[in-house]
Amino acid sequence: MEYSSILMIVVMLAMFYFLLIMPENKRKKKAEEMRNSLKKGERITTIGGLVGKIVQVNDSTVVFETSEDRVRIEIAKWGIQSTESSEQAAAEQGGLFGRKKADDHPEEAKTEEAEKAPKESKADFDPEVK
Repeated sequence: MEYSSILMIVVMLAMFYFLLIMPENKRKKKAEEMRNSLKKGERITTIGGLVGKIVQVNDSTVVFETSEDRVRIEIAKWGIQSTESSEQAAAEQGGLFGRKKADDHPEEAKTEEAEKAPKESKADFDPEVK
């Protein structure tokens, strides 16, 4: 084998490490720090999409309320995807994929709000209201 082919393999392995392995380790470390810093009263979103407010934090589990009806659910800490504070920080930095804030382009924010507005009333979906 020539030295150039060995050098190419080493360079490819270094690129693989810096582009794939190191960012993944940083992401895991950040998620672990978030889960270890959970406090009572924070709003969380689980991996399954449940949203609620923390009422109790244990060593490996968290109890949270999902609604005003005081429905309480206990889940493992690893099942928490994000907290409201981490979602706000992501929004302030431009969100995922560098998305622009609505303050930067007010005309775009108006069209997005118009698209999100419900076009049908609740009576159309509620079987009890007829």
